[in-house]
Order: sequence, then structure tokens, then C-alpha cells
Amino acid sequence: MALMEHEVSTGVTLLFTAILVGLIACLALEEKIHAKKSVIAVVFALLCLFLGEALELMPTGEMSWGGHTVNLPVFIPSVDWGVISIILGASLFVDIVSKSGLFTWIAIRLTRVSGGDPLKLLWFYGLMTVVFSAVLNNVTAMIIVGSLTAVSLDKLGRNDKMLGFLLTEGLLTNIGGLLTLISSVPNIIVGTAAQISFVSFLTQSAPFVVVATVMTILLGARIFGIKKLGNEAERAEARDLVAGFDENDGIESRGFFWFGTIMTVLFVIVIATASSIPVIRDLGMGYVALLFAGIMLVRFKHVADRFYQAIDWDLLAFFAALFVTINVMEHARVLDLIGDGLKVIIGDGGRVGQGSLLVSAAAFSSVTDNIPLAAMLAKILGSMPAGEVSPGLWWAVIFGANLGGNLTPIGSASTLVAVTIMHKHGLTMTFGGFIKAAIPFALMHIALALAYVLVFL
Repeated sequence: MALMEHEVSTGVTLLFTAILVGLIACLALEEKIHAKKSVIAVVFALLCLFLGEALELMPTGEMSWGGHTVNLPVFIPSVDWGVISIILGASLFVDIVSKSGLFTWIAIRLTRVSGGDPLKLLWFYGLMTVVFSAVLNNVTAMIIVGSLTAVSLDKLGRNDKMLGFLLTEGLLTNIGGLLTLISSVPNIIVGTAAQISFVSFLTQSAPFVVVATVMTILLGARIFGIKKLGNEAERAEARDLVAGFDENDGIESRGFFWFGTIMTVLFVIVIATASSIPVIRDLGMGYVALLFAGIMLVRFKHVADRFYQAIDWDLLAFFAALFVTINVMEHARVLDLIGDGLKVIIGDGGRVGQGSLLVSAAAFSSVTDNIPLAAMLAKILGSMPAGEVSPGLWWAVIFGANLGGNLTPIGSASTLVAVTIMHKHGLTMTFGGFIKAAIPFALMHIALALAYVLVFL
């Protein structure tokens, strides 16, 4: 895309910084102003686009493709269509596969193995969330595990624990996203710039992920009152209850059940290996999600419109508008302003600088997209003399960019999906309510990451 070179005054940068602060404040007060997240984000995106164009900050809108010049509205390339495609495709795929009875079957099997004990079920789903986040992506993991959780708790009559389960799982997606080099986009960006191999990334991040997972589940169980069944009478009652569950009840067609099972296994495999499959690696994981959703839609081709109605258009609109806003912020040099501040924070790159960078990266990634933030920080570190960049600085960015998503619901796509699932099941969770509930977890995660980076990396 042809980008016009331009100078941006400090006043313009500060203006857009104030707009970003305004967006965050409005999202925090969404219940007070009686507006959906998508409406708030769209209003700010339109304002940013107008001011950005009026001040001549934006690209020309021309893109060379296949030897031809294509004119696009400036906001089209701003959107991360990969994320939008993953959310759309994965949501459709999961919704259709659920009709096969597969998710109900898995949920009931896990529920029976747990003996109806809520705490055991939290451990099962928490560990599943981390594994899925590591091999798939955070959004897909949250969609799948969230669907299973709702089925299990409904069967047990424990819907009062659903908010605690879903919030804990949403936070664990960002923990699982730290496990491998390909678990999240910031990992790929920073890990590649730092020349960290896949095996090295796994071995260095795994100890933290294990400890953080255990601590998160324990804290979640404590805060939300998810306890083991207290006495033998309760355990016997729960065993009798789950003994009456039949995992085959939700299976209307055995053939479709096995088809859904095979497609789900293939979906997991292809998503996990997308970066190494010819053609697919160029099309991306968003294409994979849409491809599998399309295959499943063929099964219900005569009533496909029913599934379109179930798509969370509010969530998709919010993300699209948020991407547009952040893109304008980038052209207005707001992210550069953040980067300049971080250069001061890094200092000589010692322990203090590493800790300050991790905390700062976490704070900034909680209110803005962690992908451009990770790219900017990787560029800053990459431009520094090699002798001044310690491994701890690279890891500070990786941990900070990932864990910052646990501070607010807009800091991570998966936490926002978790909030959306809560709303779908009639659970109230505002922007401020999420921060209040998540802050003990987020502070614990950041404290653990600080200790780990400063002592072991």
C-alpha cells in the first residue's frame, strides 16, 4: 500500500492520544451510557478516520495487486481480517458441529469423569483451555471450551458457577498463548526478531506456563467459590446425578456425529500446522476457519441462514472498528509516542529496565492491540546494538504483550469472546466489572512473569 510520507505535529499526536483515552473511558462506562461496545468503537473509528483524513495522516488507498492498482477505502486495509475470519469461521464451525452432539458428548464424558465435582471440572476445563490455546489460537480455544463449559454446568445445575469458569478460562487462554512460538502473533513477531527457536521458546516458557496455570485455577476456585463437594452425602448425590447422564442423548445421527468428530480433529490438526502446510500457510488460519465452516454449512445448506443469525455481529463490528482506530493511532504517531516512552523505561537494558519494560508492555497491551505494540517493540530492540539487548528484554516484551490482555476485556480477543459468551448466557459483565474481577489474576500473572524473567531468563 502506498503510504504518503508526512510529518505529524506533537499537537496532533496528543489529540489522538486523548481520543484513545476517551475510547477506553467510554468502554469502561458502557453500562452508564447505555451503548454496545460495537457502537462506541464505531463512533470513535469514524471520528478517527475523519480527523486522520482531514489532517492528511492516512495512506492513499492504492494497492498494487497482480499488476493492477486497486483503490480501496483507507479503512479496509486497517482491519486485521485474519482475526475477523477466525472469529467468524470458528464460531460458525463450532455452532454447526454442536448440532452433531459432539460437544455435548465431550462435556458429559468430562462431567461423568469428574463425578459431578465442580472443582475437578474446573481443573479439566482449565487444562484443556491451556492446551487448546497453545496448539490452536486463543479465540478458537475460548469458543470451543466455553461451549463445553456451558453444557456441563447446565447439566449439573451449576449455572451459578458459570461466570467464574468462563472468566478463569478466558484468562488461561493468554497463559496458554505463551507456551509455543506459534501460539500467538506477538510470539511470532518477537521470537523471530530475537531469533528464538521453536524448541528454545517452548523450554523457556513452559515452566512459567505450568506454574501460572496452576496458580490461576487455584485462585479462580478460591475467588468464585468453586469447591470440592464437602461430604460423602454430596458426593453420592452428585455421582447419582451424573450416573443418569447419557452422552448419547444429544446424538440424533450417528453418521453426522462421526463426521463432526473427524472434522473437528482435522480442524485442530490443520489450525495447529497451518504455518507449515503449502498454500495454506499463505492463506492463513482465518481461511482455515472459514474453509471448515463452509464444509460444515454444506450439511445444512437448505437452512444455512439459521446459522448466520447466530453469528455475534456485535463482536465482529467491535473488532473491525477497534482495528481501524488503532491503525489511525499508528499513523498519528501515538504508538511511536508510546515507543519513545518505553525507550526511556528500558534504559541500559538491565534488570530494572527488563522489569519496567514488561510492566509497561502489559499496561499498553491492555488498552491497545498487542500485535502492533509487539511489532513496534521488536523494531526498537532490533535497532539497538546487539550487546545492549539481553534475552530478558525480548522475553519482557513477550510476557508483557501476552499477559496485558488479562487486565481488560479489550486487551485480548479471547477475553472479549469470554465476555460475549457470558452475555449469551445471561451473565452480566461490564468493562469495569471485568477489570475488578480480573485484576487479582492479572497482578499475579505479571508478578510471576517479573520473577521468572528477572531470575531465570
